[in-house]
Amino acid sequence: MALVDITEAIQTETEIAVQDVAAMSLTPMAQDKLRDLLVARNIPNHGLRVFVAGGGCSGLQYGMAFEAQAREFDTVVEQGDVKLFVDPTSLMYLGGASIDFVDSLMGGGFKIENPNSTSSCGCGSSFKSKDGASASAEGASCGSGCGCN
Repeated sequence: MALVDITEAIQTETEIAVQDVAAMSLTPMAQDKLRDLLVARNIPNHGLRVFVAGGGCSGLQYGMAFEAQAREFDTVVEQGDVKLFVDPTSLMYLGGASIDFVDSLMGGGFKIENPNSTSSCGCGSSFKSKDGASASAEGASCGSGCGCN
């Protein structure tokens, strides 16, 4: 087999593998809540940017913000009539994650179920990735009084 044939075969296998892994998904409850928030804020054509940043008591933390459009190189996940925008670096930590909306007596909010997380903070907004990425010192705190798992 020629070098060109091998390179094309590897590229094809890589493209198939990337397509097989869902970037992210929303539960029906999260999709409904996101749609309601967009309408309530009078920004029905915006999407939800989901990202990962250094910080929190477990080393990395989740962030979310409404944005009018995707940025260059973003992965755009369209589910029904709502969109998620994820930058390439965050996607490395969020690939295959699911966003749910939880409403309880203690308060409600979006919750990320992340298969790439090995441990998380009790508040659910901070995590440590499988590759061990951590930006905080041992025993640090995210400031919410929650405990790390």
